[in-house]
Amino acid sequence: MKTNNRVYRIALVGLFAALSYVVFTFLQIKITLPGGDATSIHLGNAVVVLGALIMGGPLGGLAGAIGMSIGDLFDPVYITLVPKTFVLKLCIGLITGLVAHRLGKLNQQTDRKKIFAWALAAAIAGLLFNCVFDPLVGYYYKLWILGKPAAELTLAWNIASTSINAVLSTIVSVAVYLVLRPALAKAGIMRKIWGDQFTA
Repeated sequence: MKTNNRVYRIALVGLFAALSYVVFTFLQIKITLPGGDATSIHLGNAVVVLGALIMGGPLGGLAGAIGMSIGDLFDPVYITLVPKTFVLKLCIGLITGLVAHRLGKLNQQTDRKKIFAWALAAAIAGLLFNCVFDPLVGYYYKLWILGKPAAELTLAWNIASTSINAVLSTIVSVAVYLVLRPALAKAGIMRKIWGDQFTA
């Protein structure tokens, strides 16, 4: 039984990694910035948060980090940002999972209002982290690691796009989770992921 659950979790990580790659790569609105840089409006972070709500922080974060890093890897504009993307997306998942499952005990909640409240709080926590650290880490990464003196020119654009992405991703990830959770629970998938920890 434990082996089957492990295989199930690995398959879901692959599924969410592929989903985050597709959403980030093909459904983004790219904005070209001075100095050959770019930023984008996308829902890739919503997949990271959704994965963390469904599978837990480590697996959800890992899936999003893999998928969005692959997206960066295949884009000449973003290829140098792969290490930054991997770490930050993993952190989004870890923080979302910490709030949802460690603090909120989301898998044990049965009250729809509490499920909504904890899912929302977890999404906000993970994406608020990203709002602060994505532009900040991006600025110093470009300045110190890549040696781009024009890093400050893109900072304001990155703050704006990251904030827009956070709001959109919070709404989408929580809405989709609230729809998927009952269906996944009824199909027995949540119990296959969480075992006895899922009691809702």
